[in-house]
Amino acid sequence: MSSPHIKSAAVAEALAALDEGRTPERLVFREAVRALLTALTERAPGRSVEVRVPPYGAVQCIPGPRHTRGTPPNVVELDPTTWLELATGRRSWADAVTEGRVRVSGVRADLSAHLPLHLGE
Repeated sequence: MSSPHIKSAAVAEALAALDEGRTPERLVFREAVRALLTALTERAPGRSVEVRVPPYGAVQCIPGPRHTRGTPPNVVELDPTTWLELATGRRSWADAVTEGRVRVSGVRADLSAHLPLHLGE
């Protein structure tokens, strides 16, 4: 499965900055994070898990019981760099969780079956 979001200029630019040891420009970082979150919702549509990448975005995904009010029972929260690494296959889900780079709560809060997002390129 391939998505135009994975090949977006913002994703490429953000990854290049990270490769050079720099923090991507804020607008580029935001666009890259949001493009990859959109790709996740396309790959795993649903509303049972909320994925939060503060301060740039949050989405609901994964099939299952829909969440509508209050704090969601299934939440994944991570920083923008970790999200880019996971979404593009530069870091594994297991490693990110073990290293404490991902905060998860709830029985459905496991994105490993849906990452990385660049499969099929």
